[in-house]
Amino acid sequence: MAFWIAGAAGLVIAYLLGSIPTGYLAGKLLSGIDIREHGSGSTGATNVLRTLGKWPALAVLVIDVLKGVAAIFVARRFCPWLYGVLSPTPPIAAELQAWVPWAVSLAGIAALLGHGRSIWLNFTGGKSAATGLGVALAMLWPVGLGAAAVFVIALVLARIVSLSSMLAAVTAVILVCSLPHPLPYRLLVIAGSLYVIIRHRANIQRLLAGTEPRLGQSSPVS
Repeated sequence: MAFWIAGAAGLVIAYLLGSIPTGYLAGKLLSGIDIREHGSGSTGATNVLRTLGKWPALAVLVIDVLKGVAAIFVARRFCPWLYGVLSPTPPIAAELQAWVPWAVSLAGIAALLGHGRSIWLNFTGGKSAATGLGVALAMLWPVGLGAAAVFVIALVLARIVSLSSMLAAVTAVILVCSLPHPLPYRLLVIAGSLYVIIRHRANIQRLLAGTEPRLGQSSPVS
């Protein structure tokens, strides 16, 4: 019972952390607007950049990354602690070693779902790329840094955020499958990257049509 309670608590907290509507709050607090009614309709940092400017977008980006970091911290620290508190006998180290990677992976997925489908925004939200980066950095920092590097390089060369985000997601999958990482972490990165790419399906259509806006250009209304 203690195992299930600790795991469920970790999932709920991770989802709620991911669901904090940073971009939406920035629009309301800074301009009194619902950012979902402007630009692409996303609450992510890219739409904030085009709608509110670079400094609000930077703040949203940093906070969205930190949401992913916080979700992994909860799974790694809080969940084992709660498990130990609720368990009638002290947890065995080997048991925790086998359980924690799965708890971490599920928390990462929950944070991504929270960002993309926020309970506070009628299950709408952003593309989950920034929160996914935070999850990767906190869970497997070499994979996170590799994905971030590809994002920056692609953004400098192409100046298309959506393309850069999807290339970063693909890079994360390649890195996690190439390096010796636990199976739960690999499954999380693969599932999370697919989720991020699926969230960009409208962008993919515009990329194929040659109409996807670059940095500095206005975004089509979603």
